[in-house]
Amino acid sequence: MKEKLNCLMVIDDDAPTNFINTMIIEEANCTRHLEILDSGIKALNYLQKSGKMVDQQNSKILPDIIFLDLNMPRMNGWEFLDEYKKIMNNFCIKPIIIMLTTSINPDDKKRAESILEVAGFENKPLTAEMIQRVVETYLTI
Repeated sequence: MKEKLNCLMVIDDDAPTNFINTMIIEEANCTRHLEILDSGIKALNYLQKSGKMVDQQNSKILPDIIFLDLNMPRMNGWEFLDEYKKIMNNFCIKPIIIMLTTSINPDDKKRAESILEVAGFENKPLTAEMIQRVVETYLTI
C-alpha cells in the first residue's frame, strides 16, 4: 500500500475482537485515522455527522473502508445496512463496506452479495493481508 487510508472504521460489538483489530490495524500502519465502534447505532451517528461535516471541511472523517460485523445485539449488520441506505445519499464519497463475520452460513454470504452497498464478505479474524487485499481490490490510493 503506497499511501495510507484517510480513515478505516470497524463496527463490532466484541471488545476483545476490537482490541485485537486495533493492534492489527495499527501494526499494518495503513490508516491516518481509526474509528472502532461497538454498535451499528454509534456508527450511523458517526457517519451522519461526518457526512455533513465533509461539506463543511470539519474534523470528522468519512471512512474509506468499513469492516462490519454481522451478529451484533440491538442492531445487527443487516439492520445497520438498512439504515445506512437511508443516509448514504448525503455522502459525497461512499465508504467501501466489507462484511467481517464469523458466520459460515452460505445464505449470509449470498445475502451480502445481493446488497449493492456491500463490496465484500470476509471471515474473521481481520489480518493485515486482508486489509491489503481489500485496499488493492476496491481502492486506488
